[in-house]
Amino acid sequence: MNISYNWLKKYLDFDLQPEEVSAALTSIGLETGGVEEVQTIKGGLEGLVIGEVLTCEPHPDSDHLHITTVNVGGGEPLPVVCGAPNVAAGQKVVVALIGTKLYSGEETFTIRKSKIRGVESQGMICAEDEIGLGTSHAGIIVLPSDAVAGTLAKEYFNVKSDYVLEVDITPNRVDATSHFGVARDLAAYLKQNGKTTGLNRPPVDDFKIGDPSLAITVTVENTEACPRYSGVTIKGVTIKESPEWLQNSLKAIGLRPINNVVDITNYILHGMGQPLHAFDADKITGEKVIVKTLPEGTAFVTLDEVERTLTANDLMICNANEEGMCIGGVFGGLDSGVTEQTRNIFLESANFNPTWIRKTARRFGLNTDSSFRFERGLDPNNTLYVLKLAALMVKEIAGGEIAGEVQDVYPVQANPYTVEVTYDKINKLTGKEIPKDTIRSILSSLEITIVSETNTGIICHVPLYRIDVKRDVDLIEDILRIYGYNNVETGEDVKSSLSYQTPTDRSYKLQNLIAEQLCGAGFHEIMNNSLTRSDYYAALSTYPEAHCVLLENPISSGLNGMRQTLLFGGLESIEYNEKHKNGNIRFFEFGNCYDYAIEQKKEGYPLAGYSEDYRLGLWVSGNRVENNWAHPDEMSSFYELKAYVENILTRLGITMHTVIFGHLSDDIYAAGLSITTKEGRRLGTLGIVNKQRCKVFDIDSEVYFAELSWTLLTKEARKNKVTFREISRFPAVKRDLALLLDKHIQFEEIEKIANESEKKLLKKVSLFDVYEGKNLPSGKKSYAVSFYLKDEDKTLTDKQIDSIMKKLQTNLEQKLGAQLR
Repeated sequence: MNISYNWLKKYLDFDLQPEEVSAALTSIGLETGGVEEVQTIKGGLEGLVIGEVLTCEPHPDSDHLHITTVNVGGGEPLPVVCGAPNVAAGQKVVVALIGTKLYSGEETFTIRKSKIRGVESQGMICAEDEIGLGTSHAGIIVLPSDAVAGTLAKEYFNVKSDYVLEVDITPNRVDATSHFGVARDLAAYLKQNGKTTGLNRPPVDDFKIGDPSLAITVTVENTEACPRYSGVTIKGVTIKESPEWLQNSLKAIGLRPINNVVDITNYILHGMGQPLHAFDADKITGEKVIVKTLPEGTAFVTLDEVERTLTANDLMICNANEEGMCIGGVFGGLDSGVTEQTRNIFLESANFNPTWIRKTARRFGLNTDSSFRFERGLDPNNTLYVLKLAALMVKEIAGGEIAGEVQDVYPVQANPYTVEVTYDKINKLTGKEIPKDTIRSILSSLEITIVSETNTGIICHVPLYRIDVKRDVDLIEDILRIYGYNNVETGEDVKSSLSYQTPTDRSYKLQNLIAEQLCGAGFHEIMNNSLTRSDYYAALSTYPEAHCVLLENPISSGLNGMRQTLLFGGLESIEYNEKHKNGNIRFFEFGNCYDYAIEQKKEGYPLAGYSEDYRLGLWVSGNRVENNWAHPDEMSSFYELKAYVENILTRLGITMHTVIFGHLSDDIYAAGLSITTKEGRRLGTLGIVNKQRCKVFDIDSEVYFAELSWTLLTKEARKNKVTFREISRFPAVKRDLALLLDKHIQFEEIEKIANESEKKLLKKVSLFDVYEGKNLPSGKKSYAVSFYLKDEDKTLTDKQIDSIMKKLQTNLEQKLGAQLR
């Protein structure tokens, strides 16, 4: 937010330089990003002087140029070639001397000594658009005859200089979104640092009703959305340009002056922090303002000439016919605003519910200076004061008189926040024993009233404009920021505790480990938006659309829900890459996925049914090898993806005999596997993405996808203990079996039965051949399986080996119907 140094001084007496103000504000929590000098006219008219044209003759080699000599107040007159049609001897003009920089928008050019068609020119006689005084380029500026040659142009035109401080306001400090709010904080800082100062709150004692006749009346039907509404009618105003001081104040902070009444509302907004709205009173049908909501689907045209469709939750300012005139606290209407023909106005100073304003502003994609403040919460006790201040400014600048009684609908009086804090807690949290007198002084300077005090603590009333101070810790933070963080000394003894790793730290460390492993295998990390299109989940049973966490006010229809799976974000990335001729894909992503199980919803528990899981997704598509002289082109395959997944599990210390790869059939995969622990916890899935899913993204190639629950993987990884073991001196024994099995049986079932049959000596089971075809019975297939046996303490005997293999064979025959070939 831009804060004008000169404007700030209207509210506070101080002698700090702009850079010192910046440092002071930063030290008390209003971080200032920079200080920039600005002028009411860009460039400040530096290098321009008032000159007198002594002679003016036609240029011999031009039909429109003139050769002039100009007295600029010192030394010899300057020869200047001028192309303006209205230049003449005896005129007082504005002259840009050699070296002067002139501005045209964001571009600049420098006046140099030059020859124009053979005649030397040592300056330029200026038109108003060339120096920022206006827009006309019809001719040069001709000043009154009493202008004195040699006078600096910046003095003649009374160019003012100011400094703008760029203050970064945090979302909780709505009280500092105005010049007066910043001045109030700065005053507290100055008092704490022993400087004499005074905060100047503009008086409204002169406010009085000029015309007692009945004026606009107000009815508030929705007091939840509008806790307070104040308004006043002013008759007989004249709409015109604002005075120079008001225009300069607005220009300094980057606002464009419009007319005197609108400029006053903007001045009050940025000066005092309370938004106002001015209606043309003659356009308020029935001379009545009604604050209410309108029926769902009502059309309303806003100031930007856009027709918007209202919902039943958009607060409107209406006339007696219940026709909308303004979206309350957000944006004005096209047909009720102030124009040059306006003669009577109705000023609105209201307090709106932050939640209502925030939802409406997001719904329509509007972010105005008013909604910015209303949606953070304003002081309802401030509306009437600001209304009177604005009315006095209107009378002074636009004329007219206040008509009828002030309308002020305030059904429920808001009281200050009560906060209790102990001195012991103040000292404990600040790390220093701050004197009680200093605490009292700081609170007083912040307009926080101590209503009760004991030896152990105080009870305070906090003004309503400080919505961020409702707890004792908030109050302590306020005390400390004014006292000064730099005033809390670091002692010679440093008290600390031993650092330790949290589960989050361990997860992050493992995440980096796996990310480096995948990057080394040729993968690229992607990061997709957690917001996604709920349509992706339509008609899915694996991830039902009903389980989507939907947004109430989505920024677009394509980002209206939280993702249930990482899959679709990756498919969007693959689609984008394929369209840009990059079809060989190796992607991975870490990210949260969200689920809403409505059947788990509980009354009084708003988060019941909602869950979040951190996951790792892998996508493989295209060729594994391409255009390699040492290797023929090779397509990616499911087995390549499975190898990547197994490598991840192994790197995390999760051995293959502790997990089960099972057959998976769902509407995500054309063919897939699930990965579960022996206790039944699903660690993830992998497989070939269903063609129907790929078709949505115009992807023709095969896509292999794996999604692992990183939350569960890290829990499993914590069970892994790294131990040292010598290489066994005794050899392993390998025995092979050729098994005839039903086609539906998976290798994982063979592996599971084998491990259950011999838990001590069986070290590994591997599949080295699969055959389906001739010479096999219908519905059968052949698996060639190797079994590795080893005893760490002795050499296995043939008797032991035969016994184990017999047991394996018997169990496979009984449980799977296997036959030896």
